[in-house]
This record gives sequence, C-alpha cells and structure tokens, in this order.
Amino acid sequence: MSDDPTTDGTAAKPPGPPAGTLVLTTPPAVGPLYRQAAIGLVPGLGGRRGGDTLPGLELRLRGVTVDRRQLAAYDRVCGFRLTDTLPATYPHVLAFPLSMRLMSAPDFPFPLVGLVHVANRITVGRPVDAGEALDLSVRAADLRPHARGRQFDVLATASVGGEVVWRGVSTYLRRERTAGDRDGRGPGDRPAPPAASGRWRVEPRVGTEYARVSGDQNPIHTSRVGARLLGFARPIAHGMWSKARCLAALEGRLPDAYTVDVAFKLPILLPSTVAFSASPAWSFALHDARSGRPHLTGTVTSG
Repeated sequence: MSDDPTTDGTAAKPPGPPAGTLVLTTPPAVGPLYRQAAIGLVPGLGGRRGGDTLPGLELRLRGVTVDRRQLAAYDRVCGFRLTDTLPATYPHVLAFPLSMRLMSAPDFPFPLVGLVHVANRITVGRPVDAGEALDLSVRAADLRPHARGRQFDVLATASVGGEVVWRGVSTYLRRERTAGDRDGRGPGDRPAPPAASGRWRVEPRVGTEYARVSGDQNPIHTSRVGARLLGFARPIAHGMWSKARCLAALEGRLPDAYTVDVAFKLPILLPSTVAFSASPAWSFALHDARSGRPHLTGTVTSG
C-alpha cells in the first residue's frame, strides 16, 4: 500500500506551482525585450498601457548556474575580488531577465522605457557559492503614489534547496505630472557631502562593459544617441553598477548576513569623477567629486 495514496490507489503527485505562477525553462533573452519596448513607444504599435493594477504573475526559473567567466568579468568591472562567493549584487543580474520579461509584458501598466530605478534593497541570508544552483522568482508588488508620479517594487528571490538565501527589492518610478513635480529645493538647500575616502574615475567603458556582463543593454547606458532621446547629454552609468562598486569598496568588512539599502539620486554621466564616502556605522554615499551633487546614498545593517 502506498504511504500517500490518492483515491485510486496511485501515489500522489507533488503539487505544482500555485496559480498565477509561470515556470520558465530558460532565461528570457533581454535584447528582444528591449527592442519590443522601443517599438512600444511608436504610436499605434505599442498597444494600450495604463491602469492601477500590477499583474499578479510570478515568474520562476529553476536550477540557474553561474557562468564563471561572466562572473569574473562582472567582478572586474565592478571592482570586486575574484572569489567563489557571489557578490551581493550578482543574483540581481541573474534575475534581471525575469524582471525584464515581467515589465515588458502587454498587461504591465507602464511602458518599460522611461521607468526610473530609484531604490534597491538586497538582503543576503548567507554567503552564496558560485557553484550552487539557484532557483529564482520575480514578481511585482505595491503600486503606490510618489511625489513625481507612481512607484512600484519588483521583488526577487534566490533559493538553494528550498532555502531563500537572497532577496532583492528594486523600486521603480513612473514619472507623471503631479503637484509635487517641484519641491522648491535648490542647490543651496543641499547639505554638504561627507568627506571623501576615495575618488573614482568612471569612464564610458563602464557603461558598455557593465551592459555586456549584466545583460542590461538599455542604450541610455551605452549610446550617446540613446541617452539624448531620454534627456541626457551623455550616457549614464547603471545604478546597479554604482551600488556594486560601493560594496566592492567595503569588501572584506561586511558580515555574512546583511541588508544593504540604496537610494539612487542624480545619474552619473559618463565620463565623470565621483567621490566615495563611508562611515564606521556603514552608511555610504557617492557624490560628484567637483560639485558635490549626490549620486547614491546607502546603508548596511547586519543580520
């Protein structure tokens, strides 16, 4: 007799994914998703967008393995040491194609092009070895008002053997005309930046090299024409590169389990020189080395 019989005497099948879950067999190709998003900007070709509801779909991808050569290239462009332990920001790279698939779907309320990554939180449950296979999940949640439009979160997890070892929360802003478009703050109202503990020259190659190793091929980071189409004089650095570069500067001093929060402020135009600062209480920041304009602020909390 079966230990767990069904009514017809056969062994019970393991439960499948819950309703609202799509299990993918391969990572989505990011390039076509960007091209699809660009076509969607053409009137009459992108379909209707809008609404107040995020899709309830969760995307999953099982058994994701790390390409060691890609990881080494990522470590180099971000400033990490070459080790077998994944940087805290690397699972974000692995989950990024799922996020792109989710946000470029026809039922997503906002067009992908034009969304602004304004904040990111990563929680490391334990060190993750590059040889471990990861099960990834991604979903969107918490559509809410913002002073300059609306924002929402993309929630990602990485699990090993059913244990969640990493969590990421990426907050995106959809800019819309609101009463809060101008807050009255000018350069004179900005607090002075903290004393710098390091200065980094960020060359244009950072945009192209990070795009290649991360899969984030948004032309705003790699093309002067693409940047100008979205209002920037030059390409801008990826926000997640700047977060990774800050964590690389703290490498070897972080606990095994921690949460790192960052708020992305003004973009880093390429090329630029930035000033990095960090306090013993593990707050850190990036500012423009000449003007003091803020690019990023962050905190690290243990546990």
